[in-house]
Amino acid sequence: MEQSSEPPAFGLSRREHILDELRRSGSVRVADLARELGVSELTIRRDIGHLADRGLVTRVHGGATLRSRLDTSVPGAAGRGIRYRVGMIVPSLSYYWPHIMIGSRAAATELGVQLVLRGASYSVDDQRRQIASLVESGGLHGLIVAPETLGPDGRALLHWLEALPIPVVLAERRVPSTLALTSLEWVTTDHVFGGSLAAAHLASLGHRRVGILTSEGSPTSWQLRRGWDRAVAELGLDCDVDVDATLDELDGVAREQLIADVLQRCRETATTALLIHNDPQAVLLEQYALDHGWAIPGDLAIVAYDDEVAESAEPPITALRPPKQDIGRLAVEMMVDRLESPRLPVRRTYVLPVLHRRASSTAVLHD
Repeated sequence: MEQSSEPPAFGLSRREHILDELRRSGSVRVADLARELGVSELTIRRDIGHLADRGLVTRVHGGATLRSRLDTSVPGAAGRGIRYRVGMIVPSLSYYWPHIMIGSRAAATELGVQLVLRGASYSVDDQRRQIASLVESGGLHGLIVAPETLGPDGRALLHWLEALPIPVVLAERRVPSTLALTSLEWVTTDHVFGGSLAAAHLASLGHRRVGILTSEGSPTSWQLRRGWDRAVAELGLDCDVDVDATLDELDGVAREQLIADVLQRCRETATTALLIHNDPQAVLLEQYALDHGWAIPGDLAIVAYDDEVAESAEPPITALRPPKQDIGRLAVEMMVDRLESPRLPVRRTYVLPVLHRRASSTAVLHD
């Protein structure tokens, strides 16, 4: 086994820092700590493992949460201090949602909630089947879900959720106001504001001709577009490149052809900047552009939305980051508030995304 040669005091200092961060926010990410402390992710994982062995933290995917007296992962603790059993159904266990789950688990640990997690997909039928199975299993006090909301099937699913006999909180989803549903609560990123913030960022750098590439069918894309379109009009920008596609679902040839078409359109219209949702699409386009002689950001500035892997691109991509862990934490807190005070007014919370500026977007150089 590999042994560490660092002075013991260094490790103690890091672990104290990790505990301080956990006491402050309830959860930490390995990648964030490694970057902040200037060490490898392996070192941070070892530190978290050491703290977990001492019973101070709980390891979760990508990070850790603070272990409290209510943590059911402690042997023999099951049933002690658990007040509520809440189901949580998310459409993906591998992208975007792990960070939301970290926040949810941290809040659940603190508030005496047993989370029953299930992964579904973006299919309405699959979501309804998973939710129904969980509800019919009995013993649930409430549900936290991220359902599809668009189209006739999405609307029907929302009406069905509204009629369930237990409280439902939506995470990173909201109900169209035209449905006039009155009991569903939600916590979501204000993606509309995110679209406006992206346009304002590019305008502040001097970009006047901009474009947008979004993920076809994504429940986030239409909200981004609403804010983007509004800001582009108000800022007097030109947006001649407007594409809605799913690059990662195309085969290699079709994907490269679509990216080539987008870049050719940028060249023809003198477009100097793109907003791209999501990170994988932004990375694919950036790499193709670099491989074909484009300078990033000299010829084309790129802003991504999601900030899952944007920082790892070369050059690192400026990105808007939804506050995912906070969304998870707030959803659990909202559920507990509802269970403890059923007569509370229905609440619907929007949280702002944060812009992280990196090397892929710079000011335009004018002659």
